[in-house]
Amino acid sequence: MSWLHNSKVQFKIYKGPAAGWGALLSVTHAWLTSEQPIKNIRALLRTNQQGGFDCPGCAWGDSPESGTVKFCENGAKAVNWEATSRKVDAAFFARHSVAQLREQSDYWLEYQGRLTEPMRYDAETDRYVPIDWDAAFALIAGHLQHLESPDQAEFYTSGRASNEAAFLYQLFVRAYGTNNFPDCSNMCHEASGAALNASLGTGKGTVTLEDFQHADAIFVLGQNPGTNHPRMLEPLRDAVQRGAEVVCFNPLKERGLERFQHPQKMSEMLTNRSKPMHTEFFRPALGGDMAVLRGMAKHLLAWERDAQRRGIAGGMDNEFINTQTDGLIAYLAVLDATPWTHIVEQSGLTYAQIEQAARLYSGASNVIFCWAMGITQHHHGVATIQEIVNLQLLGGNVGRLGAGLCPVRGHSNVQGDRTMGINERPTQQFLDRLAETFAFEPPRDSGHNTVEAIGAMLTGSARVFVALGGNFAQATPDSKVTHQALSSCDLTVQISTKLNRSHLMVGKEALILPCLGRTDIDLQATGAQCVTVEDSFSMVHASFGQLEPSSDQMRSEPWIIAGIAEATLGKKPVDWHAMRDDYRLIREAISQTLPGFESFEQRLADRGGFHLPNSASERNWQTSTGKAQFSANVLPVSLIHEKVLASGRVHDLVVQSLRSHDQYNTTIYSLNDRYRGVSGQREVLFVNQKDIDRLGFEAGQKVDLVSLWDDGVDRRVKRFTLLPYDIPQGQAAAYYPEINPLVPLDSYGVGSFTPVSKFIPIRLERSTNEQRPQWVFS
Repeated sequence: MSWLHNSKVQFKIYKGPAAGWGALLSVTHAWLTSEQPIKNIRALLRTNQQGGFDCPGCAWGDSPESGTVKFCENGAKAVNWEATSRKVDAAFFARHSVAQLREQSDYWLEYQGRLTEPMRYDAETDRYVPIDWDAAFALIAGHLQHLESPDQAEFYTSGRASNEAAFLYQLFVRAYGTNNFPDCSNMCHEASGAALNASLGTGKGTVTLEDFQHADAIFVLGQNPGTNHPRMLEPLRDAVQRGAEVVCFNPLKERGLERFQHPQKMSEMLTNRSKPMHTEFFRPALGGDMAVLRGMAKHLLAWERDAQRRGIAGGMDNEFINTQTDGLIAYLAVLDATPWTHIVEQSGLTYAQIEQAARLYSGASNVIFCWAMGITQHHHGVATIQEIVNLQLLGGNVGRLGAGLCPVRGHSNVQGDRTMGINERPTQQFLDRLAETFAFEPPRDSGHNTVEAIGAMLTGSARVFVALGGNFAQATPDSKVTHQALSSCDLTVQISTKLNRSHLMVGKEALILPCLGRTDIDLQATGAQCVTVEDSFSMVHASFGQLEPSSDQMRSEPWIIAGIAEATLGKKPVDWHAMRDDYRLIREAISQTLPGFESFEQRLADRGGFHLPNSASERNWQTSTGKAQFSANVLPVSLIHEKVLASGRVHDLVVQSLRSHDQYNTTIYSLNDRYRGVSGQREVLFVNQKDIDRLGFEAGQKVDLVSLWDDGVDRRVKRFTLLPYDIPQGQAAAYYPEINPLVPLDSYGVGSFTPVSKFIPIRLERSTNEQRPQWVFS
């Protein structure tokens, strides 16, 4: 079957390569629909350029070499989506009540344009009405000052906030008296930070872009770079061309991991040629990556022991292990104790496939491991990442050129925000530096992460919610519960560029504060300002907005934070307005507080920015023993959570959440997904045809998805269309945030609190009033 459709949904298998003509046509459409194409083409040519602005999309690093075009398809969409001439102003809110807006789709809400003036929710009319900035700040300060404890307020941060905004935000919140920093990283790479910190003493990746040029093998796990990090496709393709192994593990054969046509290579475009993106592709079971890695390590150990018996060199780096690591004996005991039957069954791969993967690893001198949320958003996500580290330690593949660990971050500055102190569990060293620099005693107790913040709002122990960007209502798990939590607050504050569902989950009082985006010129009292960001490779560089703001009522994030802080705290512990007027003062404060930022302002002049030191890349292990740590985690007995088993119901499928190709995080650019061949709808379930037959349904039929959990709550999403897809049996996939309601709030990773969005056991139920699907097959 190659094609089917009904009156709403079209599904046609996409046979083209990643990028190429499809990307150019998609970018052209996004450019034209921004309604200011001439301005935006100039802006696009300044994306990721020296003196231009940093792409508001992903955190993949930029090559310092010059070039006319330094953005990808989805980066271009992000720029055009932000830099639109459409406006959401007082007249718009006068036409639409909050109740009416709740009936609209997420796509429709953001498509309306940029927020242009501060608004206050009026409960009597169920509408947002204008409010001036001073009154808005006074309203926030009044609520914060009358709380019984600062811990009754939650301060959320999106990963698109700049370093300057994030540092100012955490300084204000800690001076106010709490470490409640629920953050977007809690929901994506928190497991990476937890695992890497415990194993290596740093929560960041250990590689740079240069390392990709020297790697003999690159392993890509649980990641779809073609949609989520398209600029990663070029170094992967280059690696294949120069003879390196690119080994992919993903249940879905994502187009961006198969073939790539470079939009800037005219010979490829004119001849319609493309290049392979991998040398091997394995399709493990959902959640089975740890078992695969355990099997690979078990093979390495067996080969090493055989080599020692024969008196020859094996594949393990024994000098590195003996001088740089601890915990090997306990880890080897776990390897020996894990039976092959358990590994093969849980991995979803055969013994021979795992052996082949191990040979690819052992045959390479320098190995990089990359991963994203297909690894982190599991109950055992931390343990899986530590198993990646274990494998790299066995080969000595940390702390040398062409080798290391690469958690591929999503948001453009999510790593920088954490560096700046957006962390509900800050280190005591960071708090000591903060106290020394600003002469106040910051709170020392741990604050709330995202899951804990939702729970606190539900119970009433948190009463004020402030969001620095993002779309908290849709990015979080257990959507109905999260929406109820937000609505339970006394005050909700959203600092945003565009309208989204979080603005409609209002507390008793609510504010929308319109902020500048990355593309906007930021003019303050001392002149035009730049901000800085940190990419996945710990490179820090400047970003200068290029477009005139849509309204003179829009303000920068630092300006808004300074206004809230001044209204709440006065001029303590700093002169907030002075920092608002000149971001160089913020960067000077950062340089005094954070190691690695010395001479911050001067180093920004370097082409491409400057690199923050990474202790693990220098084999300086900031762990309790001063060495890298092997982790002796037991392979899970079962991937099915005990609360699913306790529900007494047997699951039909295990579903993972994913993004469509026309989507970035919760921002949806269209209802299409080119690479998966879907257009016109997002409520679809990708499932193997044999599973559709096994469960007694038909392709194109509408079903309800019901998640299983032992708490008596009916979690379901309705009327999803069954789409037959090349996916392993027993597995399924669907878009988020549409399936976020299926993820229970207390279904999260051990040691990370990361929601388990990539492994949701479900049952399928026939949708009510469902008629036989009228599909055309060809």
